[in-house]
Amino acid sequence: MSRELTQHRFQKIWIPSNDDEPVVCRRSGLGQHLAKAPTVVVMVGLPGRGKTSISRQISRYLNWIGIPTKVFNLGEYRRVAVKNYSSYDFFKPDNESAVEIRQECAINALGDLKSYLTEGGGHVAVYDATNTTRDRRGMILQFASENCFKILFIESVCDDANVIASNIMEVKAVLCPDYQNTNKTDVMLDFQKRIKCYEARYQPLDSGNHERDMSFIKVIDVGQRFIVNRIQDHVQSKIVYYLMNIHVRPHAIYLCRHGESLDNLQGRLGGDSGLSPRGIKFAAALARFVKTQNLKDLKVWTSQKRRCVQTAQDLNAAYEQWKALNELHAGVCEEMTYGEVKDKYPEEFALRDKEKYYYRYPSGESYQDMVQRLEPVILELERQENVLVICHQAVMRCLLAYFLDKNADEMPYLKCPLHTVLKLTPLAYEWNVESISLNEEPVNITDLQAHKTSLHTPL
Repeated sequence: MSRELTQHRFQKIWIPSNDDEPVVCRRSGLGQHLAKAPTVVVMVGLPGRGKTSISRQISRYLNWIGIPTKVFNLGEYRRVAVKNYSSYDFFKPDNESAVEIRQECAINALGDLKSYLTEGGGHVAVYDATNTTRDRRGMILQFASENCFKILFIESVCDDANVIASNIMEVKAVLCPDYQNTNKTDVMLDFQKRIKCYEARYQPLDSGNHERDMSFIKVIDVGQRFIVNRIQDHVQSKIVYYLMNIHVRPHAIYLCRHGESLDNLQGRLGGDSGLSPRGIKFAAALARFVKTQNLKDLKVWTSQKRRCVQTAQDLNAAYEQWKALNELHAGVCEEMTYGEVKDKYPEEFALRDKEKYYYRYPSGESYQDMVQRLEPVILELERQENVLVICHQAVMRCLLAYFLDKNADEMPYLKCPLHTVLKLTPLAYEWNVESISLNEEPVNITDLQAHKTSLHTPL
């Protein structure tokens, strides 16, 4: 069963493009570097329209599916150049010294962006700024042309005063470094005046004469409507499809593993055993916990494995079985203990320890494979409101890594204990995670203590 390490670690991935040329992927650090023209995602829109939130969501998603992405936020460059923010006066178009500083910051950010895409292993860079004039967008297009980068503009458009006010109060007044130790009333007044500084010169993206040949998507009223123009390739299509699935409504996602199974008692990989007595008690405790949450229209998703289905049966709710939520398949090692794997396939045991994310069991799967099959689950989770997902340890790690923006090195080691529910709720730029133990202590796997990557964490 001996195989070369490169068979596990280095894969050629074929991604369709508009010119039908293959895209060859090579490893770069912990991610995949696409040997193809890099993409610069350019945000457009007035302040307070959620551009930074969109930027970070895109970055989190693309990194999770293996496309190295980084956000370059122009506000961060400006705050380095000007240590102490005073007022909206800095953004007045007739403030010549401030205009010069902002232009220099824009150029510096583009320089760092270029280094990331050409030397830093990146494939997508998100340029997070207002970019509200055609002159500024023209400068970016010229920069991209000189460096053979593709450009996708994303414009966030919103005229709903309530949405804008909510964004200012809940995001800018709380998270923006410009307004530390400033009361919310003053933040609201100053930021509204900052918006006014941009409005007079704002030139929206135009699918008519001016910018009809450019690739862009307009996100209107926080995803109520979209306008899509001349999308070029696979990466841009992924971004557009992702943006059309996310929403900002309040909701919660609950993740948990199935109750302790009979195979868990023996430390066996995979399989399809039923619940142990402790697992059955956990299923009842989970039903009681869900009832206390008073969730309207809760959706319940499980894998197709018996231990997950049995965990859902006390919920008194309809549940949907997803094949994509089935546990990582251990191939020829299915239903073995790690001790048995080490004895029968010592080379495989050692290979898995070297790079757990990319390691693929013989005739089985890797974590990288699981991310690909879980992508539809993530997109559907983004579309839904309240959902409880009952799944397996490796599956839960992959899902959790998406929400917490964890990289390939971290994903296989995220802690997802049995009989614990993780409640995820969205914040402005990230997800909050609350861990709730339901006090049905599962068995500890003690026969694997010598294996540092496997203690209490099979798969």
